[in-house]
Amino acid sequence: MDLPVVPGSGAIGRVRAVGPDATQLAVGDWVFCDPTVRSRDDALAPDVILQGLTALSGGGLRLQRHFRDGALTEQMMIPTENAIPLGAVDPADAAKWCSLGVLLVPYGGLLAANPQAGETILVSGATGHFGSAAVAVALAMGAASVVAPGRNEAALKELTHRFGPRVRTVQLTGDEEADRERMRQAAPGPIDCVLDLLSPAAGTAAVRAAAMAVRDGGRIVLMGGVGGDLPLNYSWVMRHNITVRSQFMYPREANGRLIQLIRSGLLELDAFDITEFALTDANEAVAHAAANGGPFRLTLVRP
Repeated sequence: MDLPVVPGSGAIGRVRAVGPDATQLAVGDWVFCDPTVRSRDDALAPDVILQGLTALSGGGLRLQRHFRDGALTEQMMIPTENAIPLGAVDPADAAKWCSLGVLLVPYGGLLAANPQAGETILVSGATGHFGSAAVAVALAMGAASVVAPGRNEAALKELTHRFGPRVRTVQLTGDEEADRERMRQAAPGPIDCVLDLLSPAAGTAAVRAAAMAVRDGGRIVLMGGVGGDLPLNYSWVMRHNITVRSQFMYPREANGRLIQLIRSGLLELDAFDITEFALTDANEAVAHAAANGGPFRLTLVRP
C-alpha cells in the first residue's frame, strides 16, 4: 500500500455523515464497515482492496489512494455499499459484532459450496482463526456434521467442548493417505463438501489429503493461504464428478445474510473471547494480539 496509511481491517461503527447516493443509511446508524472494497467501473472483474490491509493490484492501489485509511483511526471513510446496517446495537455489545469480520470469510466459502441442510462438511484447517469460525458457521447453516481435522490437540478438544457430537475431530499425523482415511472414518457418512482454510505453513499435501476425502459428486472450495501448485489428479476429478472452485473473501450480499443468521439466534457471537484496548494503547493491542491469537479470540481497539 502507499504510505502513509492507518491500518486496521474491518470495524463496527456509527454513521457520522452520508453521501448523496445513500437512500437508507442515516446519521447514527450502527454499521459493519466491510473492508472488502471493490471498484465500481467493472462489475464483472472489479479491482479489490482490503481497506487498511492490502491492495491487490495496480488498480487496487488507485482505489486505496482514495479509501486510504483503515479502522485503527477515530473516523474512516468507506464506500456507501460497504456500510452494512446492523439494526439496533447496545454500545456495550458493539465489540461482539466485530466478530463479523472473522465469520464472513468462511461464510463466503460455504456460500460458494452451496451447502444443503443435513450435509457433512469437512473444514480443512479447523483449528485456525478462520477454520474454527467455519465450524460454527457450517453448523448454523444446517450441517448435520462437521469433520474437523487438525494438529493442535487442545484446539480439537475445544471444538468438541463447544459444539458437541456434531463435530467429529481428527488428529492429523502428516501421512497423507492415512490422514485422508481417518477423515473419512470420522465422518458419519460420505463427505459432501470440503472447505479449505489452511494457512500457508500447511503445504499442499495437507490440502490434497482433505480435498480428496470428498465423496463422488462432492464439492471442494479453496480459500486458504497455501502457496504454490496444488496437484489434483485430472482423472480423479473427472471420473468422480468433483466440483473444484475458489473463493476470495465473500460476495457483497453475504453481509446481510450473515447478519440475519445471527439475528435469528442460529449463530451466536458470544463464542468469542474478546480483549479491548483504547485507541491510545494500539501498540499494546498489537502485542497482545500477537501473544494471544487462536480460535475464537479477538483483540479489539475501541476509539
